[in-house]
Amino acid sequence: MSDPASLPDALPPATTFLVTKEYRRFAEFCDACRRYRYIGLCYGPPGVGKTLSARHYTQWDLVETRLHSVRYNEAPAREIGSCRSVFYTPEVGTTPKRIGAELTRTRNVLSRIVENALHTHEGSVPDEFPRDCTELILVDEADRLTVPGLEQMRDLYDRSQIGLILMGMPGLEKWLSRYAQLYSRVGFVHPFNPLSPEETRHLLQHKYAQMGLTLQEKDFTDEEVVAAIVRITGGNFRLLHRLFAQIERVLQINGLRTITQEVVEAARESLVIGVL
Repeated sequence: MSDPASLPDALPPATTFLVTKEYRRFAEFCDACRRYRYIGLCYGPPGVGKTLSARHYTQWDLVETRLHSVRYNEAPAREIGSCRSVFYTPEVGTTPKRIGAELTRTRNVLSRIVENALHTHEGSVPDEFPRDCTELILVDEADRLTVPGLEQMRDLYDRSQIGLILMGMPGLEKWLSRYAQLYSRVGFVHPFNPLSPEETRHLLQHKYAQMGLTLQEKDFTDEEVVAAIVRITGGNFRLLHRLFAQIERVLQINGLRTITQEVVEAARESLVIGVL
């Protein structure tokens, strides 16, 4: 049975990225596109973790806060020195000209940040005009791109000879197959799958720990909870997080200290769950 210790008032923020088998497959796919300078297609249903995985792979949480800062001389984190990828999400209706301008600026700023990180921790002076360090661009929500937008991405790929990954919903690969000039340059396709039951259990252990609880492998109550959550979420990463937010709410409202199948079902009733 779960640890009867008192629950905290609120869950701590989920700042730790959990590396799953699906993320490792995704990272290998990104490495291949980056190494061989191919165009890759990544597709999967909403909520399975495509965006989080892409942000983690590009270390975008470290980079993004500095993209709009003019204080390039501030000492950046050492990890930024290894960044060689850009994460980009086009807005709805973004024009090809804007796509080109935004990516050019982002790549220029990334090069400056990486140069500063390398030289700051090496104790040397950064170059005034650093070389372009971008080796891979990951485009999230690629379904938003119009045909001219796709042509812009193809032109950027041809001129720069860098890796390019287009990420979107299932069917993205069929839609892009209509555009022979772009599709003929696709080297890899990666379907992003939901969490397996084993990976869901692994994630649940971390969720329990965040709440000050312990998930016991041989406890019948906990086994019921795991089975119910796997059934409800279908391995959908986003839905699992939403479900746990409601579970915490149910526990607090009712003054409970143990997660049971009844608690999970009550939390599920508060959710709007679409087709998984």
